[in-house]
Amino acid sequence: MKKLTHLNEDGKVNMVDVGDKAVTKRTAKAQALVILSEEVLSLFENNDVQTKKGPVFQTAVIAGIMASKKTSELIPLCHPIGLNKCNVSVRLNENREVEIIAEASIHSKTGVEMEALTAASVAALTVYDMVKSFGHDIEIRHIRLLEKTGGKSDFKAS
Repeated sequence: MKKLTHLNEDGKVNMVDVGDKAVTKRTAKAQALVILSEEVLSLFENNDVQTKKGPVFQTAVIAGIMASKKTSELIPLCHPIGLNKCNVSVRLNENREVEIIAEASIHSKTGVEMEALTAASVAALTVYDMVKSFGHDIEIRHIRLLEKTGGKSDFKAS
């Protein structure tokens, strides 16, 4: 039976010791979807909308990247790491949802899943913040890991 990695032998919370792990290339890709009303969607031209606060999608990209670099400050047991890369894309998909994809990579002893998930989450929250003045009928859905490579195992969502 698998055990939770963030619990020690006494069942108390602890930070995982990655000291003996091998340094490998590790990548992660995460997604978040933001569902907007048709009224708000009608404001979008050329795959973005300008608000008093600025361009929604471009601002969300910057927020996601900034958040990925602060993950260990937000999630208590995450290791502070120096990312090699974090890319965030924001677009209207074929279902007229705001689709956010965050990708992170590093050569390290620990993975970057939390950094990618944090980037996608904060980018989604930024979209919410930027358009809430047009209406609060906004949903953030499907924040999930799409894939990861490196470490003990690879993962790809089905």
